[in-house]
Amino acid sequence: MSRFVDSWRSHLLVTLSGNGEGRPRWVEKMELGDDVGFFGPGSASWAVHGGMATMVAGIRALLMQTLHPGAMAGVHDWSRYKEDPLGRLSGTIQWLVTVTFADTTLAASESSRVGRFHDRVTGTYRDSQGIERPYAAGDPELLAWVHIVFTDAFLSTHSIWGGPIPGGADGYVREWAKAGELVGVHNPPRSASELQAQLDAFKDAGILKSDERVAEAVRFIRNPPLRRGMMPFYRVMFAGAVASIPREYRELLGLRRSLLPVVWATGAVLGLVRLLLGRSSTSEDAARTRIARLAKANPA
Repeated sequence: MSRFVDSWRSHLLVTLSGNGEGRPRWVEKMELGDDVGFFGPGSASWAVHGGMATMVAGIRALLMQTLHPGAMAGVHDWSRYKEDPLGRLSGTIQWLVTVTFADTTLAASESSRVGRFHDRVTGTYRDSQGIERPYAAGDPELLAWVHIVFTDAFLSTHSIWGGPIPGGADGYVREWAKAGELVGVHNPPRSASELQAQLDAFKDAGILKSDERVAEAVRFIRNPPLRRGMMPFYRVMFAGAVASIPREYRELLGLRRSLLPVVWATGAVLGLVRLLLGRSSTSEDAARTRIARLAKANPA
């Protein structure tokens, strides 16, 4: 049993971070730097992104992202998610974790790396009215959509499966607006009500679209090429992510909420993952090491 647990834990860490110990080179850099970072201990962002609900949030965010035809075109035309899905996942996690826990210089540098990748992502797509339009990953509308669904996913799933958030939902949305600004988002929402209003604006404007590309992406997200032993746990979390999505978006995605108690089951799976990985992540530990060094060098 111990060998199975160790193997499962190692595979989970490789899946999430690209490293069997959960401490890739980019985590090592978080011990360096000359400031606390954009957020720091006790912040809403540390509370939300340090929680296990992030695993469900990632699934929900990917599902929601597909509904904007411009964003979906960028993924379809440029992403290697089918050939290297875990590489894309670990790249996204690297940005999220770095902006959350690193010092401000490293966080800004990592966001610039993401921006440079966006610079070459261009093409055309057909909007919800069938009109062909150009797109670029750096377009304000696409950046806003990705930021909104990301923030909404992490806030919503933490509200279901996480603990209290310092400053509440407004505190998290206000803090994470900084991450949006770092990658070029104009006027990101700064309260839970603004977040909901901006999300509703996309829906009400008729921008969102469901087509075969969306259906193909949803099928892939439902059945990614994970290790066989992980799939039962992933399927529970996928069902939990679907259950957390409002009905109007589930219908666009062609998904139905399971009749089974998937919210409870997802909580049980996240509890198991927490038991396997420990209460703090290697990135949070590295950040605390940096902050302790700074406090020692500059005592109050």
